[in-house]
Amino acid sequence: MNRLLGLPLLLAVLLTSGQVAAAERPNIVVVIADDQGYGDLGHTGNPIIQTPHIDALAAESTSLTDYHVAPTCSPTRAALMTGHWTDRTGVWHTINGRSMLRENEVTLGQLLKDNGYITGMFGKWHLGDNYPYRPEDRGFDEVYRHGGGGVGQTPDLWDNAYFDGSYFHNGKVVPAEGFCTDVFFRQAHRFIRQQADAGRPFFAYVSTNAPHGPLHCPQKYLDRYADQPAAIAAFYGMITNIDDNVGATRKLLAELGIAENTLFIFTTDNGTATGQKVFNAGMRGKKGSEYDGGHRVPFIAHWPAAGWNRQHACDRLCHAVDVVPTLVELAGGKLRNDLKWDGVSIRQLLDPAADVSHWPDRMLVTDSQRVRDPIKWKQTAVMSQRWRLVNGKELYDINADPGQQQNVAADHPAQVATMTAFYDGWWRELQPTFARTTEIYLGHPAAGEVSLTCHDWISERYAPWNQQMVRAAGGYPRQTGRGKDSAPKSAARHEAHWAVKVVTAGEYAIAVRRWPVEANRAIGAAVPPGQPVPGASQAFRETPGFALPAVSACLRIDGRDLQTVSVEPDACEVRFTVELEAGSHQLAPFFRTSNDHEVGAYYCTVTGPENN
Repeated sequence: MNRLLGLPLLLAVLLTSGQVAAAERPNIVVVIADDQGYGDLGHTGNPIIQTPHIDALAAESTSLTDYHVAPTCSPTRAALMTGHWTDRTGVWHTINGRSMLRENEVTLGQLLKDNGYITGMFGKWHLGDNYPYRPEDRGFDEVYRHGGGGVGQTPDLWDNAYFDGSYFHNGKVVPAEGFCTDVFFRQAHRFIRQQADAGRPFFAYVSTNAPHGPLHCPQKYLDRYADQPAAIAAFYGMITNIDDNVGATRKLLAELGIAENTLFIFTTDNGTATGQKVFNAGMRGKKGSEYDGGHRVPFIAHWPAAGWNRQHACDRLCHAVDVVPTLVELAGGKLRNDLKWDGVSIRQLLDPAADVSHWPDRMLVTDSQRVRDPIKWKQTAVMSQRWRLVNGKELYDINADPGQQQNVAADHPAQVATMTAFYDGWWRELQPTFARTTEIYLGHPAAGEVSLTCHDWISERYAPWNQQMVRAAGGYPRQTGRGKDSAPKSAARHEAHWAVKVVTAGEYAIAVRRWPVEANRAIGAAVPPGQPVPGASQAFRETPGFALPAVSACLRIDGRDLQTVSVEPDACEVRFTVELEAGSHQLAPFFRTSNDHEVGAYYCTVTGPENN
């Protein structure tokens, strides 16, 4: 059970499913883009970008103009899916074992499914790639996704690169043709059509990995911005491609005759990653920043049956934690009595006809905790309707100074004290939860063979989170000189580990690899570079794969080296068998190189007692 909130803003009314007739429940489509900021749209003032479909959507919808998320992607998704502060959910980072949504959390997918919706997610999940953290474990009936936080990241299928990739469809690997964003929308359209034909209410969560880097898109979109620098051309091209898909989705809803009673939401997951070089809507900061440019993003809601089909802007302060209680209410849903919310229903704010003049002021928190464990006041903003207290030291009057250039903390000590006291209480409540490490299950009936990747290593250092870093032997302290790679003289120890929870005690088979199973390469082999794709960035697969001079593999569990096996020249894996007791363990297999370095096994498969 989730903990009772000690915050003043809780959802005031619990609705039962009978309070709203089934025919009145809207279908729900949520489109969320990755790394696209508030200023990366035409209707918000960008002078270059081409987003006619989203602009048209905004012209006949409610827009929240002071809506905030986390400054990075996984944390925003955690808040969006649960209605809880990111730090409460265990998701305060994008890698290092801190991007997996704790198993006690209940997602929007599950809540809507419990209330009669068919649920589907398409694209980027980034809240865990193993049981019980995958979307198919969290309430989604139909799942079509890539691995990790982006195409070509370590948990993704090997050598995926935005075009003609392979993806996970309900847990099975399937090939696809075309650009990744087009593929994900195509699958979402298939799902929407099926539910419309069957007359079933549905929730389609379309979560693009674009325009997150590396910056790739079809050539025709690059050509639209040929007069721009390469990075801008690709970044804006990826957004224009999303825009075309938004237009196609709305056209489909109209063709199916369900547009009137479909709630269509467009939003993004953090501030711009690239577009601030052109336009940032007057805000300070970008992705990752504690200033508004890092976390104030667009939120557009369109629902004709409710009268949300005319241009309306609401400037009340809102946050991603408000989405779950709002959508469950709009769905006529029953909110479980054992769950409390950090957010509130903002249905009134989305309704153009509602009087919100007496909407209460509130305080919200956002932070960028890209570390192993949260640090108080690290890249933190406490927000109210008028004020921003940044890092506990800087105070900005956001009405008078939206660009956050003038620190007025010395002029308003009482306001600083009030917001500091709120944050101190917020931190005291959440801090005890930080030690609850999210563990990957081993030996569970739903996870007979578990695939682990270095993306989820828990470490003080950044894990090798993309395939380029794996190809370059991230964690192996090389020195590069005149075309040859060599290792420094000092030995290195592998300090990272996977946090695992053994559900069933018994004998486990643990296979450790330098390259993933689908690569089918020997541990000591070099890997040639892969093919490039259109765009401004080098594809992750274009990096040549470094030949790691591994001579042995060691199984380290809970800090103890249990077994060591020599690496044969042509071996793709080294396999260990070990008896594991039920409970929490730290799994840290590694390779020892010819110069006595320890390099973590980037990939590992674990088979439980029932499957050995």
